Amino acid sequence: MRIPLLSVGALTAVVVAVSLIAVRNVDGYTPHHLLNVSYDPTRELYQKINPAFAVQYLKDTGEAVLVRQSHGGSSAQARQVATGASPADVVTLGLPSDIDGLAKRGTIARDWRARLPNEARPYTSTVVFLVRKGNPRRILDWPDLVRDTIEVITPDPKTSGNGKLTLLAAWASVVARGGTETEARAFVKAVLDHAPFLVAAARAAGVAFAVEKKGDVQVAWENEALREVADSKGAVEIVYPPASLLAEPSVAWVDANVDRNHSEALARRYLDYLYTDEAQTLIAREGYRPANAAIAERFRDRLPRITLWPITLIAKDWADAQQKFFAENGVIDALYVAKPRVDRPWTPPTSMR
Repeated sequence: MRIPLLSVGALTAVVVAVSLIAVRNVDGYTPHHLLNVSYDPTRELYQKINPAFAVQYLKDTGEAVLVRQSHGGSSAQARQVATGASPADVVTLGLPSDIDGLAKRGTIARDWRARLPNEARPYTSTVVFLVRKGNPRRILDWPDLVRDTIEVITPDPKTSGNGKLTLLAAWASVVARGGTETEARAFVKAVLDHAPFLVAAARAAGVAFAVEKKGDVQVAWENEALREVADSKGAVEIVYPPASLLAEPSVAWVDANVDRNHSEALARRYLDYLYTDEAQTLIAREGYRPANAAIAERFRDRLPRITLWPITLIAKDWADAQQKFFAENGVIDALYVAKPRVDRPWTPPTSMR
């Protein structure tokens, strides 16, 4: 089966070659296929998960499986699945609301949360701060993001789950301290004002901050922050604010596509695998907070306890948050100004000088 070129995200084939040879040495043999359309920073996670699943599937069934993965901003990836540009068998997206959008279109069943454990959330996460070595700008908490001429690197909320979480967490930081919605709106606008540009997805933001050394602070997925610290060899470090927003990445098989591809059983098996002890351990090692509490506790040094605000602090649920903040004429729509990346010095707004 030939998989079409995806217009968003990089498409990576993960193949356990030795296993394939061991299964069949027959001309014309084709393994089972799955396409996992995921959000931007999960590349390394599924590069570990997919071959481990293939080995387990081979052991259980005597058959080989090839899992491909596609990555980009979570909301942009959901739109690609919705239009059919990405023929996903499964989606593993950054926000439940991205899957809700697919369910509203009939691409995924409306009861998708009830089909897997923990409401189809094999792991959770949050957003944290990345700063330069020694934290020279003394960025410790959410109000510090809008101090003086600090430059905040974060992705575009129109395309990126990370971008949405940055603004939702900023809003929650005001409400949690007893602030009004008017004050929260002003703070979110200030965060956007302090962003010199808005790139499409989390990984591009990480490259801008950690590799190209743009900005003073990056608001990043926790797993991305851990990866960037390791890759930077001490040039950047993580700051955990006193509290942040609980992010709830979610997974589902794509009913419309698995029916067409006759892959529902395999897709279910793949997503069920994410809840096994083996997969949960890989998830924790890659910087995500596993659903399995015992495994999460083993990685407490890597994934410390912090206060995580639920989405219900600022909305009824994730679907309501999507409508309230990101729908047309929503809160963010009224504040948003496109900021494409340009290679020239950033000039802060007059209010920041």
